[in-house]
Amino acid sequence: MHLRSLALTLGLALSSFGMGAWPVVAEIAPQGAVPTRVAEPERIVRLSTIMQMGEVMEVMRQEGLDYGKTLEADLFPGRGGARWLAIVADIYDPVQMRAGFDTALTRELAGAETELAAIEAFFGSDEGQRILRLEIEARRALLDQSIEDAAKVRWETLQSKGTTRVDQLRRFAEANDLIESNVMGALNANLGFYRGLATAGSFAKDMTEADMLREVWNQEATIRSETEDWLFPYLSLAYDPLSDADLEAYTAFSETPPGKRMNAALFAAFDHVFTKISFDLGAAAATQMQGDDI
Repeated sequence: MHLRSLALTLGLALSSFGMGAWPVVAEIAPQGAVPTRVAEPERIVRLSTIMQMGEVMEVMRQEGLDYGKTLEADLFPGRGGARWLAIVADIYDPVQMRAGFDTALTRELAGAETELAAIEAFFGSDEGQRILRLEIEARRALLDQSIEDAAKVRWETLQSKGTTRVDQLRRFAEANDLIESNVMGALNANLGFYRGLATAGSFAKDMTEADMLREVWNQEATIRSETEDWLFPYLSLAYDPLSDADLEAYTAFSETPPGKRMNAALFAAFDHVFTKISFDLGAAAATQMQGDDI
């Protein structure tokens, strides 16, 4: 069974949503060492606020609610109803998502005092705040299928003309490893979902961990294609108001040690949040598929 990736649906690896390499579950690729020091929690909460994570979580919540409808249609059509949507809404509680994110971000930025000043200065500037708003607005806009379709057509048009902006966006994606990061994040999310399914006695109950890993890896090519099809229209839409110089400056920051440190921390924090979400969705879906009360 191929599940459209939770990571693709939730957009976990795009610019301010996270620009660097996604930490992948140990069975797929080794994770980095867990920091032993913890950054000042109050400072990280302030940084999270600078990064507009409250709004990010609200957009991801809406994407999650939409994905819940997709799961119902794919796995138990017509048998979820309002109660299933309420469970999905509870899983995507933005307050809990933000709390988990901030806790993980604090852990991941342990010992990053020298980089934090540069990170705060970049994203806290007028231009940094503008970029963050553009990313969130584009993310929200793509909830509308007609806008997503139009963004894809526009990207195809830009490619056919061979504009400078196409080259810039490709450099931005390459500098931030966005394709690979999204693919790995999607595989992680799908593995978490299968694990959740298995706990509640669904069709996955007889799958071993090796079976789940094999099934997830079989989805890699499709997920990679979906990632590329979605990523560049999004980037094109989000950064259209930026000048070439502004986009170059953003790319340059992402390549600095502070930019790379923030990227890795963001992905790790989102991984913490959405590993749990994926698992919880799988467990809830399995119970629904059994026809039990949920």
